[in-house]
Amino acid sequence: MHSQPPTAYAAEALGALGAPDALDALDAPEPDAPESDAGESDAGESDAEPGSIAATARAARRDFRQLLARFWPLTAPDRAGLAVALLLLVTAAAADTVAVWLFSDIVDGLADSGGLAAFWAPARWWVAAAVVGAVATFAGAALTGRATERFLLRLRDHTFGHLQRLSPDFFAKHSVGDLVARLSADIEVIESMVASGLVQLLAAAVSVLFFGGAVFLLRWDLALVVVALLPLLLLATRRLSRRLGALSRDERASNGALTARLEENIATVGLSQAYGTQARHADQLHRVGRRWMGIRLAQNRLSALYPPLSDLLETAAVLGVLGMGAWEISAGRLTVGGLVGFATYLGFLFGPLQRIGDLVLTVTSARASGDRIAEVLDTPPLTTDRSPASRLPARHGLLQLAGVDFAYPGAPGTGLRDVSFTVRPGELVLLAGPSGAGKSTLTRLLPRYYDPTAGRITLDGVDLRDYRLDTLRRSITLLPQEATILTGTVADNIAYGSPHATPAAIVEAARAAGAEEFIRELPKGYRTRLGHRGPQLSGGQRQRIALARAFLRDSPLLVLDEPTTGLDRRSVTDLLPALRALASGRATLLISHDVALVPLADTVLTLDRGRLVESPRDELALPTAGRPAVGVG
Repeated sequence: MHSQPPTAYAAEALGALGAPDALDALDAPEPDAPESDAGESDAGESDAEPGSIAATARAARRDFRQLLARFWPLTAPDRAGLAVALLLLVTAAAADTVAVWLFSDIVDGLADSGGLAAFWAPARWWVAAAVVGAVATFAGAALTGRATERFLLRLRDHTFGHLQRLSPDFFAKHSVGDLVARLSADIEVIESMVASGLVQLLAAAVSVLFFGGAVFLLRWDLALVVVALLPLLLLATRRLSRRLGALSRDERASNGALTARLEENIATVGLSQAYGTQARHADQLHRVGRRWMGIRLAQNRLSALYPPLSDLLETAAVLGVLGMGAWEISAGRLTVGGLVGFATYLGFLFGPLQRIGDLVLTVTSARASGDRIAEVLDTPPLTTDRSPASRLPARHGLLQLAGVDFAYPGAPGTGLRDVSFTVRPGELVLLAGPSGAGKSTLTRLLPRYYDPTAGRITLDGVDLRDYRLDTLRRSITLLPQEATILTGTVADNIAYGSPHATPAAIVEAARAAGAEEFIRELPKGYRTRLGHRGPQLSGGQRQRIALARAFLRDSPLLVLDEPTTGLDRRSVTDLLPALRALASGRATLLISHDVALVPLADTVLTLDRGRLVESPRDELALPTAGRPAVGVG
């Protein structure tokens, strides 16, 4: 078995769903880098006084609550593990607190006695505390990591599951690359805040309580030196989080655009080679990549500021404490061990404080990613199951359209107007007409990608809306214009719609489609692996594999949408017997410009500008007044 990374599977799956490449959005000129002050007017702070630390805290809490409210339910199976992980990390912080206290005692004992007698007893406890802390840290990190990966998998599955229910117009607005970026990088950013981020935040907060409590317990007056410096750390966090928030939104959008451009350029490398446009593609990719680089550099500069600022404040605090501590030691009010322990606690205290600050900054990035995932999850499917809906598939395939009108959402005009016809079991109805007449629109109404705006479509006398979607789609075999070949073996592709098909059934379907001869000539026959879109196959071979897939599915209603598109006359002639065999005994709707298919039809209908018009069989290939010839091949 060959494996692909999740992004490769996502790209192929989204391609199968019909997501396009948003070239118009990517061809716009890109600036070299974003403005560093982007986001100063962020709406997230509109509810508080600009420039206040309280405003930033409120915005961070609000964003965090929104993320948790949206995505926390998906952590349900792992909450017990996260709770245990938190308990272990708190235990590690407690062990560190005890270890530092013992270390302080050891220093004072050695200073007072000058021998090893005062060393061994506290040293044993010190080692024990260190071991407990190490084991708790390891176990807590392992449990957090396990919950993290399970949450990632669950969120990705949940998002992709919803994505598969959306109608084609959603994919017309979003490129494959952008959706891949949402299902990979954006989901990982969300996880860093919702699952592991929450555990880290709570563990860091408890650590601050432990180490801060120890500091005040040792010398509250020295602790005030640290407290005096904390507003500076909060100010730095506020300033950075505001700017990083705007940059994070731009970075996520630019990352999606870059992924889309890469996916498009790789998919069309043959075209670019044939037309000599490699330099143009490289320049387009460079411009999109340079914009993303500019945003990333701005992010890195801001993110790189926080650790050294925190370190400088820690250094200032330690120096201040050491200076005051030396004064206290000289006055006999503080021991050397007490000062060492205080300084050590101080170092331990700034670690979780810095982690809390980092997590506050992470909230801004997670909010941008959360918005992008929420856009997908908040988009409702245009068609859903009624309650109750039939779970029984159609048996005969009797298709009837009565007064059907349809217009695409947001599109001017009407795509179909008062369309009525019947396809009976065992009958082949050919639907002809010029491009843009509305023929392919029907192929989107039958599996209920959309519902009619007026009129009624029934299958075996049952309104399509009264079937469950999965039941309805099992009752229909749709052969689209482009034969879709997925990564996998030839047998996998034939059995795509029938995963439980036996090898014998797969071979029989291939034989019926006239595909067995060329399949046997492939290096490994039915076990030959095909790449995405089947680049090693001819157009006719890809179409025959698609026909074999339709044979194997064996649904009562067959819909063929331009099955000879892109094939030459000889290939069409060779394909006709397989099409005739496939349609035999089924209700078949054949949509085509190709007059070579007219002899297959029992009934011929012509659609023009969304309406059915009279067009005798022998005139289909001839131009008529105001309308081009239908049979143009």
